[in-house]
Amino acid sequence: MIPPDHAPAFLAAHGWGDAQIRPLAGDASFRRYFRVTAPGRQAVLMDAPPPHEDPRPFIAVAEWLCARGLTAPAILARDLDKGLLLIEDFGDIRLRETLDAAPHDESDHYAGITDLLVHLHSEPPMEGLPVHGLDQWLDEVMLFTDWYCPAMDIEPDRDAFRAAWQAVLAPVEADGLPRVTVLRDYHAENIMLVPGRDGIAHYGLLDFQDALVGHPAYDLASVLEDARRDVSPAVEAAMLDRYVAATGQGEAFRTAYWALAAQRNTRILGVFVRLWKRDGKEGYRRFQPRMWGLLERDLAHPALVPVRIWFDANVPAAKRAEAWMERGI
Repeated sequence: MIPPDHAPAFLAAHGWGDAQIRPLAGDASFRRYFRVTAPGRQAVLMDAPPPHEDPRPFIAVAEWLCARGLTAPAILARDLDKGLLLIEDFGDIRLRETLDAAPHDESDHYAGITDLLVHLHSEPPMEGLPVHGLDQWLDEVMLFTDWYCPAMDIEPDRDAFRAAWQAVLAPVEADGLPRVTVLRDYHAENIMLVPGRDGIAHYGLLDFQDALVGHPAYDLASVLEDARRDVSPAVEAAMLDRYVAATGQGEAFRTAYWALAAQRNTRILGVFVRLWKRDGKEGYRRFQPRMWGLLERDLAHPALVPVRIWFDANVPAAKRAEAWMERGI
């Protein structure tokens, strides 16, 4: 994690010439983050190198979220040609570690981030975002057959797989619920607790540059069926009830929740293998047992019967969670 050569000149041009630059984080993309510290102030430097990354979507979504009373990082400086942004630093209090240290606060925090989604979904969706609907859901879920199955020496019936998902997801596409802004990577490691801010503004949002216009159940499933931490089933059920009560949704929303949770978890099983096999990021393998646990629970829902039948016919138990736990893949 070495800052790009042009970072010091960028910082100096925007009044941060006396700042120190320290590594902060990387992620599954080409983006990298550095903490920039000067006397009495600090910020975050985002390195989103072109042509692999484009910081414009991050800027647009951040400004849109802030204009609607939500907490996204303020943009302090930018150099779009070099892919550099200087953004507001929310500090070090991340929701994931907060919950690990104080699990008794889980219900309170998940109530807050559920209410944040209620607020977000009360707004008309952001204009100009790509659509996230049936065609995209089906294409995404094929990552399971494209990456997971070959890695596990499974020869799947791909046509039957897509047909099963079509049967499950087509009713969700046609359920008539209003479409909303979908942050897409809404989970505990992308939410900061921002000191001095109350209510839903207490929760600082990160990693939303891939926002889409899609189904209101998607982000709720993303945060309650978290790939990186265990959310208790009781909290998941309570937050689903909380969202439904606040929005007046009915059974169509609940069905969509389980269908999109299953879609997302199946896609992630494939994505994490791709990150391992293609990108050399072996650490993502450790999440696979949790992903299987979530997916198995989703598949128990009556709306998922066609997909459950496919999994039972194509993916034996020995090549699900236990393969990752017992064989140390």
